[in-house]
Amino acid sequence: MWLKNIFIPFILLFSVYSKAQSSPDFTILADKAFQKLYQNPDDCINYSLSILISDQNIEHKIVLRNIISQAYAMKGDYVQSVNIASQKDESDEHKSRSYFMQMFADYNLADQYQNLDLYNQSQRIISALLANRKLLKSDDKKVRITIAKLYQLQGLNFGINRNYDVALENLSKSDQFIDNHNEENKIIGYENRIFRSTYLLRKNKLSEAKQSIEKVISDLEKENEQPFLQALAYEDYSRYYFSKQDYHTAIDNLEKALSKVENLPFNTLKARIYESLSKNYFALHNDEKYHEYNKLYNEYRTKTDSSTKEGIRYIVKLVETYQNKSLEFQKHTELEKFWMISSLFSLIIIGLIIYFLIIKSKNKDLRKQFEFFEKQRNRKKTIPADTSIPKEEMTVTEKDNNKISKEKEYEILQKLQAWEESDQYLSKSMSLSMLSAQMGVNTKYLSEVINSSKGKNFNGYINELRINHIAHLLKTDSTYLNYKVSYLAEFSGFSSHSAFTTVFKSVTGMSPNAYIQEISKNKTS
Repeated sequence: MWLKNIFIPFILLFSVYSKAQSSPDFTILADKAFQKLYQNPDDCINYSLSILISDQNIEHKIVLRNIISQAYAMKGDYVQSVNIASQKDESDEHKSRSYFMQMFADYNLADQYQNLDLYNQSQRIISALLANRKLLKSDDKKVRITIAKLYQLQGLNFGINRNYDVALENLSKSDQFIDNHNEENKIIGYENRIFRSTYLLRKNKLSEAKQSIEKVISDLEKENEQPFLQALAYEDYSRYYFSKQDYHTAIDNLEKALSKVENLPFNTLKARIYESLSKNYFALHNDEKYHEYNKLYNEYRTKTDSSTKEGIRYIVKLVETYQNKSLEFQKHTELEKFWMISSLFSLIIIGLIIYFLIIKSKNKDLRKQFEFFEKQRNRKKTIPADTSIPKEEMTVTEKDNNKISKEKEYEILQKLQAWEESDQYLSKSMSLSMLSAQMGVNTKYLSEVINSSKGKNFNGYINELRINHIAHLLKTDSTYLNYKVSYLAEFSGFSSHSAFTTVFKSVTGMSPNAYIQEISKNKTS
């Protein structure tokens, strides 16, 4: 899901205002504000606010608020982004709204859904807008750049859903509605080229993707003050080298990307760069650098996730504005609109809950995977070879018949050590009572020692031994990589394929097939 927080801020500037109220002066000011959006979000906010204070034109205000909203989105502050986008002056309440302004209410809503990772809702709104053939035939330059952004946003929505062919088609349609008469058009064009190389890479068209992004980087280097686009291009370029397992070159490109924006508040992009750096250093087994950049990534990501969660409360206000100001634009009845909004709210809440559960589960699995591979790299015996009992502890007697003595505990631990080395735990019939009988140890005492020394009950203990055993064999003996998972389950002492898969993932953080693929990849690299 990496496109969701990085490509969102590029999308929307509403540059359409009525012909009667537009002026060359404001057109120039708005274009400069849009340019600042990609240079420094904080400067963009201050500059746009200074114009907003003095400009009384309603449509000019909406343009400026949209730019400010995008600046906050680039900073990763989605609460402020939604809040700014939904603002209106009291004096605007009774003023008539043009057809275009009603359309923009939908456009703005689609933008905010994108910011909050609700891509399907955004896609549905844009599809309805682009179905207006009359709008698509307009020759007005302000209308055409707005349509270009709609197609670009739709391309990102399809890209998120991995429909790369349709995503590329939408980017091509976006290109048809832009020219180079101002900076806004140029920036949209550069974005489309970067996104296109990303989707070519995803389609495994590596040569074509490399050629495309290299041309973008070359062109951007000739432009003045384009840190965001340059950083985005270099980060995209690094992914080509990552796919070729050339991690050092990938890191070089990521460092170039970071140098462009490190001191600028492009927080969503920086989080993406930090994540990519951590993945490359992990692949190089550079634990120090991996932990350094993974920590930075998690810090930025935590802030962004929190902002996304809070932003959902502010989207209600935007949806209400959408409902109240789009009456003439909508073709549905009031009842249909009510159920549509209700459904959207339900989807937002459900989607948000699922999103955070997935993120939480993903982070938990990643930690498990890292810890498991560390244990595999430093595989040692569970119990030290020297388990001799200090003399002072040898003299301890059982004061409480219900409590095991230290002497007895050491005796059981020694027997468990010998049992682990024998691999008898691979037997399907092995149970606590059987092990107790083999060792000549009281079942209650044996269970107590396992719980206290291993931190888990007997079933958890023996299952972890089995998983560690088969994982070690897969890593050290390539023959096992060719066996079916069902055979590995049988060999490990599990009663079923499903039970083996469940326990394997709970111990390692990944499925057996994913683990086998990871080991196979490392052996061939």
